[in-house]
Amino acid sequence: MCIPHYEDHVERVKKLAVFIAKREGANVEIVEKAAELHDIARDEENHALKGAEMAREILEKEGYGEDFIEAVCHCIASHSFSSGVEPKTLEAKVLSDADKLDAIGAVGVARAFMFSGERGRSIEETLRHFEEKLLKLKDLLYTKTAKELAEERHNFLLQFYKQILKELNEVQNVFKA
Repeated sequence: MCIPHYEDHVERVKKLAVFIAKREGANVEIVEKAAELHDIARDEENHALKGAEMAREILEKEGYGEDFIEAVCHCIASHSFSSGVEPKTLEAKVLSDADKLDAIGAVGVARAFMFSGERGRSIEETLRHFEEKLLKLKDLLYTKTAKELAEERHNFLLQFYKQILKELNEVQNVFKA
C-alpha cells in the first residue's frame, strides 16, 4: 500500500539526487535508479533493507549487471535515517542526502503533518518527530552540495518549530488564566 504522497516524494528525491550527483561527481545512473526504487517497501518494517531486496529482484529481471545491482541496492539499504546501514559509496551518500533534504524545509513540514494526519497523530506527537528526527537531519548530511541546500531548509524548519511551540504555549497559558 502506497501512502498518498509517496510518488511525489520519490520524484522530488530523484531530482534532488540527480542534481547532487552531477555536482559531486557521482554515478548519475546508479543514483537515479536507486532514487526511483528507494521507497518501494515504504510500508514494511525496516523499509530500506526490504526495499534493497525487492530492488535486487527487479533489477535482475530487467537485466542489469551485478556491479550495478550491488551499487543500487547499497544506496537503497543505507538511505534511511533509521536503517542502521552506513552509506559507504558516494552514490549512497547522495541518495541519503536527497532523501533527508526532502524531509526538511517547507516540504518536510508538510510531509510530517500529512503523515501524522494519515496516522491520526496529534500536533504534539508530530513535534516529537521534529525533535527526534527532522531537526537532526542537517547534521547527518554527507555532501557539500546537500549541506548548502540544507541551510535554508533547516532554518525554515527550526523557525516553524519554534513558532508552533510558541503558539501552543500561548494557548495553554490562556486556558490557565
